[in-house]
Amino acid sequence: MKNQEAILEFCLEAGAYKAAVLPVERIPFDKSLRAYCEANYCGSYKKNYACPPSVGDPDTVIAKARGYQEALVFQTVGNLEDSFDVEGMEEAGKRHNAVAEAIRGRIEAQEEQFLQLTAGGCSVCPVCAKVEDKPCRFPERAISSLEAYCMNVSELAGLCKMRYINGQNTVTYFGMFLLRG
Repeated sequence: MKNQEAILEFCLEAGAYKAAVLPVERIPFDKSLRAYCEANYCGSYKKNYACPPSVGDPDTVIAKARGYQEALVFQTVGNLEDSFDVEGMEEAGKRHNAVAEAIRGRIEAQEEQFLQLTAGGCSVCPVCAKVEDKPCRFPERAISSLEAYCMNVSELAGLCKMRYINGQNTVTYFGMFLLRG
């Protein structure tokens, strides 16, 4: 990545709580994490092109990720009234997406090819075209989650000197850009 310090500084200016660059070879992949997607806790399994199984089997997505050299990892942290503050979590998610979009703008200006991953499934469209059995409306903008790519985010956080949980009454979201280097 060209000028790592500048992009890390930009991430913080854009609203990230922390940011780090990590060689892709150090990303902790774990195929068994796909079981969480299959359990459909988020409700997107088989209902979103950027989620399993449509995004690809574990071997396919891991190979795709390993085709890049560097990972720009960032996190945002939102404060909550309490651990049941769903509205606060949604607002923090919107803020995370805004931070990710700002970083994406910077990445697009510098990198020819990259892969963006985020917390949760793709939310580019209010309702994924998959639900309507239509082709993806914006395949160049579709964003999968780190977990859909079988990344162990709690281990990744430690490798990036970040905390996976940032204290009581907070919610932490992670995002990533995989870059050719």
